[in-house]
Amino acid sequence: MRRVLLIVILLSSVFFLKAQKWETGFEEAKTKAGQEGKNIVLVFSGSDWCIPCEKLEKFIWESPEFTRYSNDHFVLLRADFPKKKANALPKEQQEKNDKLAEAYNKQGLFPLVLVLDKKGKVLGTTSYKNVTPKEYIALLHSFETNQQ
Repeated sequence: MRRVLLIVILLSSVFFLKAQKWETGFEEAKTKAGQEGKNIVLVFSGSDWCIPCEKLEKFIWESPEFTRYSNDHFVLLRADFPKKKANALPKEQQEKNDKLAEAYNKQGLFPLVLVLDKKGKVLGTTSYKNVTPKEYIALLHSFETNQQ
């Protein structure tokens, strides 16, 4: 019985650490950012073809440290551009992502990470960096503090 309880606790803690909410609509992200007094982290990714995007996902976004920090400090917004047919997005979502790319990623860089204020103004941009989650958080935070 103790063993089962321990397993349940461990599994639930993993679930809550990964309980990151990525928005997929820009207007919804701006509304949420305004209501919660947060900035937006907008990520352009190619989830099924971009190696640096996959590294950013695995080593930064999925890290417990970033998950904890982002839940309290950012509204996360992802614009994914998969290439494989099996991973194709619904037409409506693809159109939303295309509009975001037209406004924020005209050069088609992947991954591209932007910190936006609640109205959509760019505070700073970056990409994948081979750094710790703590260092990446500090980088994103520096964009916020440089604007104040």
